[in-house]
Amino acid sequence: MIIDHPLLGPRDASEFVYKGDAALIHRPDGMAEDALEAFIDYGYLRDNPAGEHRELWFHEQGDRSWLVVTRNTLTHEIASVELARDVARREGRNK
Repeated sequence: MIIDHPLLGPRDASEFVYKGDAALIHRPDGMAEDALEAFIDYGYLRDNPAGEHRELWFHEQGDRSWLVVTRNTLTHEIASVELARDVARREGRNK
């Protein structure tokens, strides 16, 4: 599988490590009243979708960037690749 890195261009998937659902960008508020339940859900509950899915990938054997890869889990076709930093900022996480 080839991942078209937004900064470095096409790279072999063996350079990356799959880190899970891109929803991990939305870390719960540790100070919230329901923080324990929210972190249990955040850490352990995952969907296992068939079809298009947004995933976090880490470029371990390259520039060490985090990417959000939108990929079809049935065909492995990649629809888009974005820097996770840009996705987080666009979705309201600016830290």
